[in-house]
Amino acid sequence: MKEIWNPQDEEMEEAVVGACLIESEAMPLIAGKIGPEVFYNETNRLIFSTMLSMNHRGLPIDILTVKSELAARGKLEAAGGAYNVTRLSGRVASGAHLEYHVAILKELYIRREAILGSHKQLAAASDQSVDIADILVGMHNLLDRLEGTLGTADHLRGMEQLMEDTLVQVEARVENNKNGVTGIPTGLTELDEMTGGWQQGDLVVIAARPSVGKTAFALHLARAAAAAGCHTVVFSLEMQGERLGDRWLLAATEDVNPSHLRNGQLDTSELRQVREASVELAGLSIRVDDSPVVSMDHVRGVARMLQSKGECDLIILDYLQLCKMDAGQDNRNREQEVAQAARKAKLMAKELNVPVLLLSQLNRASEGRPDCRPALSDLRESGAIEQDADMVMLLYRPAMHNMKSESKSKYPSEGLGVAIVAKHRNGETGDIYFAHNPSLTKIGDYVPPMEWLMRHAK
Repeated sequence: MKEIWNPQDEEMEEAVVGACLIESEAMPLIAGKIGPEVFYNETNRLIFSTMLSMNHRGLPIDILTVKSELAARGKLEAAGGAYNVTRLSGRVASGAHLEYHVAILKELYIRREAILGSHKQLAAASDQSVDIADILVGMHNLLDRLEGTLGTADHLRGMEQLMEDTLVQVEARVENNKNGVTGIPTGLTELDEMTGGWQQGDLVVIAARPSVGKTAFALHLARAAAAAGCHTVVFSLEMQGERLGDRWLLAATEDVNPSHLRNGQLDTSELRQVREASVELAGLSIRVDDSPVVSMDHVRGVARMLQSKGECDLIILDYLQLCKMDAGQDNRNREQEVAQAARKAKLMAKELNVPVLLLSQLNRASEGRPDCRPALSDLRESGAIEQDADMVMLLYRPAMHNMKSESKSKYPSEGLGVAIVAKHRNGETGDIYFAHNPSLTKIGDYVPPMEWLMRHAK
């Protein structure tokens, strides 16, 4: 009998195993995508199976821990010994193309299964003692299994299944509803009423001109989410983590002078407040990644790793234009790069099923308007940002433009901020007013001054 061809790539297998040995984020990134059966080489299959088990148990994965785990299982020699584990770790310099390599291995595995299964069905069809109905059932089962492995049928649902899944979400919103908030609280009453909170799988773009307060606004949202018990991850590409810490401390204290905190001139009362606030803030579930050079793939990898531990409910990225762009295509312009990064952010929100708040810059076009109000067309460098976003909020402070009152509401501009919900795929649009202090370290619901209310009572 002719030998069956088995599609395989041992070098690719070793690259995947090696990447998982040298990068802590690699295994959480691919754990749900492939299993040990994908590896044709028995040694590679054994090592990957061991690492997968370690990942499920929350154990750290590196060369030494994997060697130790294999030895504890009595499998180190079967895995080629300590030398082979060390050798595999040197097969790659990084896990930069890990997901692409995994996709190739998965395809090769499906091809092997298709070839082997088809040969079995061919043999059965040639055997007249086998009932033809059983042969057809076997062929259908083979096709279903291969499609399930490939994932082609995962997202194809009939109306019955779709309505069942939709009803589950509706009932979950009813059960989790807290005063109309079904998602993650924003910390602003009007915004919660308009959005129901940040919703799973949504990409929310928060855009503004420089110095308007994007970061301050995002930190308020992060603190509000964490205070509600949601695990929040903040990627700060512009500002060092300790500077974010300064801002959170100022937001959590009553009368600490920002310049005193910055210059180290805190008096006894201020120092006491700062220490008490730090204890309070330390209890919040917020993770900060202030790596200076971050790509959207890095963000996704870290988020997947945290989610595997149940520690990622909300992602905030500050901000899009500072993200490291993919330089793989030399002929791609800046607008296309930003568009791709925004698209990846949306895919990440959908894949992880968490809200992603993406901060972005606006261009100067708004400064030429009489009231300097920003518009969707001002999104810097790419209209694709608007296309991929489920919601776009444009931040605006009329006082920055020497306006005594906001043009639409006529509210006095001092201490007034406006979050213009310019796009809302699943709800209404409109203006959300928020209050802020002069240093922009405290943000909250806006209440017009009594004098203004009395004057406009009629």
